Amino acid sequence: MENSPLTRRSLCKLLVTAPAGVAAFAREHHMFLSLNSVLVSGRVPWPEFARLAAHTGFPGTDVMLGPAMQAGVTATNDLFAQLNLRPAAIDFPVEFRKDDATFESSLAKLEQAAQFAAAISCPRMVTYIMPSSETPKDELRRLYKRRFTESARILARSNVRLGLEFLGPLHLRKQFPHEFIWRMNEMLDFAKECGPNVGLLLDTWHWHHAGATTQDIVRAGRDRIVHVHFNDSPNLPPDQIRDDQRLMPGEGVINLTGFLQALQSIGYEDALSVEVFGRAKDMTPDAAAKLGWESSLVVFRKAGVPEG
Repeated sequence: MENSPLTRRSLCKLLVTAPAGVAAFAREHHMFLSLNSVLVSGRVPWPEFARLAAHTGFPGTDVMLGPAMQAGVTATNDLFAQLNLRPAAIDFPVEFRKDDATFESSLAKLEQAAQFAAAISCPRMVTYIMPSSETPKDELRRLYKRRFTESARILARSNVRLGLEFLGPLHLRKQFPHEFIWRMNEMLDFAKECGPNVGLLLDTWHWHHAGATTQDIVRAGRDRIVHVHFNDSPNLPPDQIRDDQRLMPGEGVINLTGFLQALQSIGYEDALSVEVFGRAKDMTPDAAAKLGWESSLVVFRKAGVPEG
């Protein structure tokens, strides 16, 4: 029998036939890349989205909560097993930005969603927080703290974590009259106040445009980084940066090597979802997903960081 190079795809085939414990260890030993719906401009529904992730090489997929829950735990777990995919993260389904009645109505559904997340081995929910508001900062901070604390207690019963994303671009910070939390360390401190299972959704784009550093990642630590978004930025002045005009990893000026190495140093082993607004809008979903996967792999290899 001739010797042949062991590619990632052939390794995955070997793992499928390996004992379950061995396969699980190999899949979970390193941080891994996940397909995010933004990369394909939201054009692919569930479960075809998961199939696209597997087809284009991604070892992970972000989970679309509504249709996945409708399919059920067994069908969703079977889908992941058939595709050899790891679930990455779920969007937080609670509407915390509006009035109390709307918040309470959506909160009532969180328990069931959290149980589902745990049952499909995806105990991570994420959301973003705007860096400016019509509401004064102190008032909004109190409101959000109460709502996230209440939500975190429900999630904790299913051992689910919540990641809060800070947004860095200047135009978002100036969109409304009152500045809110937009720096990494301030959002980290706020997350800690909301509960032991609350941390950060860390996006390379916002990390860069908020002026955060690799040391900030180390300071946050593995337990407080719930999920990561992966992308790049053009070299433009702050007043010309627009949130929906991003680049594929490796195409821009963000210190992705330092970012990845910092994550590796704290033992981060969960997903990096390739979330790139705008760059692939004129591509087919298949081409966009492939470009995101291939571009990200190049960056991982340049950083000397294994991709699970």
